[in-house]
Amino acid sequence: MRNRVLSLLALGFGLPAAALLWDAQAYRLSDLFAAFAEPTGLMRGCTDIPEAVALAETLQTRSLRIERYMGSLEEKKAEIVRAEAALRDRLAELKAQKATLRSRRDGTSQAVRSDIDRLVALYDQMKPAEAAAILTNLPSDFAAEILMRVNPETGARIIAAVEPRQAALLTAEMGARSVRKR
Repeated sequence: MRNRVLSLLALGFGLPAAALLWDAQAYRLSDLFAAFAEPTGLMRGCTDIPEAVALAETLQTRSLRIERYMGSLEEKKAEIVRAEAALRDRLAELKAQKATLRSRRDGTSQAVRSDIDRLVALYDQMKPAEAAAILTNLPSDFAAEILMRVNPETGARIIAAVEPRQAALLTAEMGARSVRKR
């Protein structure tokens, strides 16, 4: 019996509250909490009771605070919207810069590759003894890179023309470069 009464009371209070909230969706949230009547209208005939006057003043003060707070929330919402728009613009700008840098880098990489290909073709055309003499004077990592890219037969003849100690260093560097690329 007690549960039925509680359920009926909850239903009795819950339905009007739900209806009020449903109706409030069409309005701003600050309108929902705005004072519905002027305190002076409520106080008509009650100005001789100090507790009622104090309560009315407290309610009016709270109402004003709530209205100011809701106004500041609206300002903050607008500020967040502006910040999001600025971030979206900045993101688009950064993406465009990234694409520009990528295209420049790809162009530079392609130019470097074509230069290396020309250099490798040059070493492919040289006599092994002449290529060996030049490669021994280059930094070992650069010489190893060239040797790795030339035709394998030409590379073998070039390494054969290099003094054994230098050939061992170049071969070790070539092996190390192969391992690093993996």
